[in-house]
Amino acid sequence: MLKEFKEFISRGSVLDLAVGVIIGGAFTGIVTKLTENVITPLITLIISFIFPGTKNVEDATKGLNFVVNGVKFDYGAVISAIITFLITAFVLFLIIKAVNKANNIIPKKEVEEEVVEPETSEDILQDIRGLLIEQNKKEIKKD
Repeated sequence: MLKEFKEFISRGSVLDLAVGVIIGGAFTGIVTKLTENVITPLITLIISFIFPGTKNVEDATKGLNFVVNGVKFDYGAVISAIITFLITAFVLFLIIKAVNKANNIIPKKEVEEEVVEPETSEDILQDIRGLLIEQNKKEIKKD
C-alpha cells in the first residue's frame, strides 16, 4: 500500500495540482488587494454618480431586503456578493489572458522526439522470410 501511495503522489498530475493550489492561494492575495484597492473604488465612484448619497456597493443595495415574520431576507447582500464575484472573475480573466499572451510571445524550445514507426505486416513478413532463408542455408550446409 505504501508503494501505491508513493506512485500516486509522484504522478505529475498530482504534483501539478498541488503547485496549482499553492499558487492559487498566493494569487488570491493579489486579486483581493487589486479588487479592494483598485476595482472596488472605481465601482464605488460609479455608484456614487448613479445613486447619490451612497458610499459603496453595500450602501447602494442595503435597501434591497424584506422581512417576513421578523426574518430578514437581505437579497441586496447577495447582489453585492455577485457583483464582487463578477469583478474578481473578470480581473482574473484579464490577468490570465495577459499571461497566456506573454507565453505565446516567448518562443518555447521544441523538443524533437524520435518518431518510432510501428511495424507493418509487410515488415514482419520480410523478417520472417529472411529468417527462413537463413535457416534453409544452415540446413543445406549441414547436409
